Amino acid sequence: MKQLIASFLLIAPALALVTTAQASTTKPAATKATTTTKKVTTVKKTATPRKAAAVAGAGTAAAATAVVLAPRVLNADEMVLADRVHTGRIACELGQHVSVSKDDKNPGHFLVSGSGFNFHMSPVGTSTGVVRLEDAKAGAVWLQIANKSMLMNQKQGKRLADECMSPEQLQVAEAIKKNPPQGLLDAPGK
Repeated sequence: MKQLIASFLLIAPALALVTTAQASTTKPAATKATTTTKKVTTVKKTATPRKAAAVAGAGTAAAATAVVLAPRVLNADEMVLADRVHTGRIACELGQHVSVSKDDKNPGHFLVSGSGFNFHMSPVGTSTGVVRLEDAKAGAVWLQIANKSMLMNQKQGKRLADECMSPEQLQVAEAIKKNPPQGLLDAPGK
């Protein structure tokens, strides 16, 4: 219950910004948004915690809808990075799979789903060249290197899927098995 109320208090300023943006574009939307804001203010002052949580949940849903409808705009480097993301149904260890698909409505963004999770992710640049997709709101990160990918939930501190390999990554993994790279501590010419 405390988390729900705290979430509302954190999202209320964002909801106010959305309301302000709507007010500048259309008059009817502004009237409706103002009414909603007044209800929330009244609830915070006079309602029981249960009623406040119900209104907070409604405000949270509206703010979440606004976030999904308007993802962040990607820069040119992130759009190039998005072209390197492997898509499709990708097999992982322990019989799991992860489906990565392009978001047709938002170029450069991806929908990553599997057993018990659905994330809307966008590419984030890295200094190492690793493909990294993030859903900052959910705390999810998809990392893709040459021979495997993994999905992690940073908020929970655990991996959701590991050893995920697209057909391209499987070829690289097989090549590494056949011809392992030289170790860092192996001296050349010995």
